Amino acid sequence: MPGIPTVPLNDGTDFPELGLGTYNLRGEAGVTAMVSALESGYRLLDSAVNYENEAEVGEAVRRSGIPRDEILVTTKIPGRDHGYDEATASARRSLDTLGLDRIDLYLIHWPNPSVDKYVDTWRAMIDLRADGAVRSIGVSNFTEPMLRRIVEETGVVPAVNQVELHPYFPQDQLRAVHAELGIRTESWSPLARRSELLGESVVTEVAHAHGVTPTQAVLRWHVQVGSTPIPKSADPQRQRENADVFGFELTSEEVDALSALRRGRLWDGDPDTHEEM
Repeated sequence: MPGIPTVPLNDGTDFPELGLGTYNLRGEAGVTAMVSALESGYRLLDSAVNYENEAEVGEAVRRSGIPRDEILVTTKIPGRDHGYDEATASARRSLDTLGLDRIDLYLIHWPNPSVDKYVDTWRAMIDLRADGAVRSIGVSNFTEPMLRRIVEETGVVPAVNQVELHPYFPQDQLRAVHAELGIRTESWSPLARRSELLGESVVTEVAHAHGVTPTQAVLRWHVQVGSTPIPKSADPQRQRENADVFGFELTSEEVDALSALRRGRLWDGDPDTHEEM
């Protein structure tokens, strides 16, 4: 299987067009699953403090034998660590838990607007990047007004915004804002798990037309709308299948047909109201 292509972030970092979600990948089984993905060509591992698996992510990076500079490790600041000093300390704890000398992509997990500390948190991340503890900085679950606020108040544009995104919730307007500002879109829950997405007739028809699985058709849709999906799988064969989406191309009509499945958010994840600590 050919390697996963990359696109440049606004800070010059080469960012994979597909990565591995690691939510619930814990313990020795989690490490084994992540090593398998790295051996299959994955170079982006997405973690978070609240996933409680940073230690496993770091161990997988070391155990894989792949040069450290070829792997991008993401982790995220939890809501309880918002604030300048709190975020700085949180980053140091994550580095210790990961057992790595840097975080490749550091994200604010949720904006938690009622707390209203995400700008101070962002300032800390800017300084962490300047100090070399972090390579790229970004956000997760930020709306357009939130993005514009941190840019206006700090002058620094996030490299990435990781958001709920799939054909049921294609986020057209937000993706247009990302394109305007130079932010890379990243998709969590890219396959809309626990929904009927993969059984939709338009999805199965597109998959049949290209001789691929419905999962591959949806992941290819993400690539073509300009977003990096991070599907989670612990199964080596499924991992390889998920990453094998760069040898075919959907037509513009097929992309539009999948986008037309839109129905809105599938979970209680409105950034203006949903908060996580």
